[in-house]
Amino acid sequence: MPTAREVLLDAALSALATLPWTSVRMVDVASAAGVSRQTLHNEFGGKDGLARALVRDAVDGYLAGVERALGTAGGTADRLAATAAWTVRAVRTNVLVKALLTGCWNERLPRPGPLVAGCPDPLPGPRSADPGPPTPAELLRRAGERAVAALDSERAVAALDGEGPPHDPEALAMTCEIALRLALSYALVPAPSGTGGEPAPLVRHVVARAPDAVSGTSPTAGARSPRGSPGRSTPA
Repeated sequence: MPTAREVLLDAALSALATLPWTSVRMVDVASAAGVSRQTLHNEFGGKDGLARALVRDAVDGYLAGVERALGTAGGTADRLAATAAWTVRAVRTNVLVKALLTGCWNERLPRPGPLVAGCPDPLPGPRSADPGPPTPAELLRRAGERAVAALDSERAVAALDGEGPPHDPEALAMTCEIALRLALSYALVPAPSGTGGEPAPLVRHVVARAPDAVSGTSPTAGARSPRGSPGRSTPA
C-alpha cells in the first residue's frame, strides 16, 4: 500500500500534466491524494518542499529504473539496450526527468534552487545544504557509473574464471556513455516512422562494433601505429 508521501507526489506530478507549477495549489494536491492539507504540510513543509521532493523523486526514480534495466538477462548489449530503452521511456513520460536530462526547464515546472546550509528548510526535519537539481551531465554521469559498476563487476568475475577476456573499465565506461547519449538523442528526436522508434537496435550495433569494450582491448592500444596498420583499425 503506497504511503501518504507517495500518493501526494503522484498527485502533484499528475497536476503538472495539465497545470503550470505556479497554478498548482497545495489544497488541490491534498484533495486529489485523499489526505488532509495538514498531512501534506507535515510531509513537505510547503510548496517549495514539495517541489524539492518531486525533483528528488524524479532523480531517484530514473536511477532506480536504470538499475532495473541493468539487471535484465543477457550480455552487455542487451543490458545497455534495456537501459537506453528505459531512458527514452522515462524522458517521454515524465516531464521532470526530461527537464533533468536535457536541461530544458520552463515556467510550467518546479525548479527549486540551491538551499544553503543553516537556512530554513521547507522540508520537515534537519537537513544539510541542498545544491538543487543535478545538471544533465551530472545525472548522466550517475547513470553511467551504475552501468559500469553493474557490467564491469560481471566481466571481472568472468575474466578471473577464464570465461571471458580481460575487461577494460575505461572502454566499458565510454560504451556506456555512448549508449546513454544515443538514448537521449532518440528521446529528443524520434526516429523515422517504420523504424520502431527505439534505440535498442542502434545500441546493440554500437556495442557489437566496440571491440575495446567487448574484448577488453585498451582504446589506446596501437594509437601510435601508422594508419591502416594492424595496430590501428581503419574507419569503416
